[in-house]
Amino acid sequence: MDKQELAAFLRSRRERLRPEDVGLPSGSRRRTPGLRREEVAVLAHISTEYYVRLEQGRAPRPSGEVLAGIAGALRLTDAESEHLHLLAGTAPISGGLHRRDVRPSILALIERLPQTAAFVTSAIFDVLAWNDLAAALMEDFAEVAPEDRNLARRAFLGSARAETPLYGVSDAAEFRQHVVMELRSTRARYPADPAVTELVEELRDGSPEFARLWERHDVQVAPMLTKTFRHPAVGDITVDCDSLALTDRDQHLVLYSAPQGSRDAEALALLNVLGVEGVKASKSL
Repeated sequence: MDKQELAAFLRSRRERLRPEDVGLPSGSRRRTPGLRREEVAVLAHISTEYYVRLEQGRAPRPSGEVLAGIAGALRLTDAESEHLHLLAGTAPISGGLHRRDVRPSILALIERLPQTAAFVTSAIFDVLAWNDLAAALMEDFAEVAPEDRNLARRAFLGSARAETPLYGVSDAAEFRQHVVMELRSTRARYPADPAVTELVEELRDGSPEFARLWERHDVQVAPMLTKTFRHPAVGDITVDCDSLALTDRDQHLVLYSAPQGSRDAEALALLNVLGVEGVKASKSL
């Protein structure tokens, strides 16, 4: 049970709600945003004293029934409710390290997708494997040190090698929000993994935007269905985005493709022919 994180999460969810959201009169004598603690306690069918102690990080571990009541009172989404249980220690969490080894079958699969840019990311957004088209579309990951293949660092701290921030994607702001939400859930799953905690602290220290988003305690991830790359060799390319969870290793297989016969598909096909070296050559012209 992470008492301090649980307390901060509960406060953040309570403060975002308005009384009218839960059928209560708003009144005119409220000094702080959101619901009062006693209102949450009544809605959750628990004592006000116990809920106050939860928000102060002083309460013992709540039961599943209590957490369910709180989740309902705070109108939590499924993802937020799952995060609440993780913080309270009532859901399975890993006491070890997140996996970085990619299954051989996945490595073989991404190489058999010539018209699709494919890569695998770890639970903390390290790019672990990629095919040639992904390298041509984004960057030549083989020439980047492993610690610099992290998309979270790239999103918030930039890269000295980058000509455009985050590969010139159109949804950079949305992706940064996605990163923060995913990393918060990852840290709850791997509380003892130094790679996770050190990355979060590095981003909090190095990026005011990350620090601001982190304090919001959001965990609801909005799906990104398409994105546009502003590519230096072939111009703008809009791709469909599919992220497939590899649940046995807590990784994701990310696929960027385009509808057959579209101009974007033709641009991907051209990139596939050019390859990484062809893209580098085009930049030097």
